Amino acid sequence: MTVIDNDKLGALVGKMLGDLGGAFSVPTAGIGFRLGLFGALHRDGASTVSDLAKRTGLAERYVQEWALAQAANGYIAFDRRDQRFSLTPEQAMVFAVKDSPVYLEGAFDLAAAMVEGRPKVEEAFKTGNGVAWGESSGCLFCAVGSFFRPGYVNSIVQAWLPALEGMTDKLKSGIRVADIGCGVGFSTLLMAKAFPESSFVGYDFHVPSIEQANAHAKAHGLAERVRFVAAPAKDIVEREFDLVTMFDCLHDMGDPKGCARHVRDLLKPRGSWMIVEPIAADHPADNVGNPVSRLYYNASTMICVPTSLAQEVGEALGAQAGEAKLTEVLKEGGFRQIRRAAEGPFNMVLEARV
Repeated sequence: MTVIDNDKLGALVGKMLGDLGGAFSVPTAGIGFRLGLFGALHRDGASTVSDLAKRTGLAERYVQEWALAQAANGYIAFDRRDQRFSLTPEQAMVFAVKDSPVYLEGAFDLAAAMVEGRPKVEEAFKTGNGVAWGESSGCLFCAVGSFFRPGYVNSIVQAWLPALEGMTDKLKSGIRVADIGCGVGFSTLLMAKAFPESSFVGYDFHVPSIEQANAHAKAHGLAERVRFVAAPAKDIVEREFDLVTMFDCLHDMGDPKGCARHVRDLLKPRGSWMIVEPIAADHPADNVGNPVSRLYYNASTMICVPTSLAQEVGEALGAQAGEAKLTEVLKEGGFRQIRRAAEGPFNMVLEARV
């Protein structure tokens, strides 16, 4: 006879209510970002429902329900005395300040994209096949770009590149950089803007991403200094790069070891390869219970592993491969000098040299 521990059951149900509340908030928070409701509260200050509806040009009854939902979520503040809604400074960093390191519009978009892609991934569970990048949902690559952008804005130039041996001085003097797996180009453009003496080319195998990257380059006035090329990593023909960068993409590749061997051939003799990957422990058991690993394992199930399995070899490293496994991949590619150059709450930065 099974004996139920009511305290444990109650704790689990309580946890599930919190988790489901967060899941239910994905579409309503997404509406708040897309229709400018969070932005209006940040820009104009505390507002009644009527004021907020007028400022955004939206239907008041919908705005009322939305505002109460976000107050219940804890995403906006609600003053019962004057019936006004507002954003605290901390809430604004998450929901309104786009260059904040914890701005999370992209995270909500990514969650929605994963739900949209569930039927294709569910079918892949039965067949063992992959789901090609960009095919699981309408604009997964847009959501991924938006998700990673805040971290890149606050880390690439400020912390990650300086962690590489002598790299900041080299970039200031002028070197050739290849950003492989550049997606919609945020990482490439951030580097190019910071180091105008260096030349940058971004590569990605996903043509729609490259189209958006070129549009972003034009919008930021960098189209004459930055090139974006649609090409799989192992098909890149240019050589003699001083620096190759990969941001959160090596684990998505079907043949990361083959890619590593190709990167070795792309670099100058004293060149460096910077690999930014999701932070993880080497042993899966050490990742369980970690809230960051929880996010990455779920995203990896829905995006990273299916993407890799849709390519040749299908290594399927997953987003929680860990430093030891990644180091093994880099050594297979012929790199002998490998070190963890930097780390943060979400990423680790490896530097590899021949």
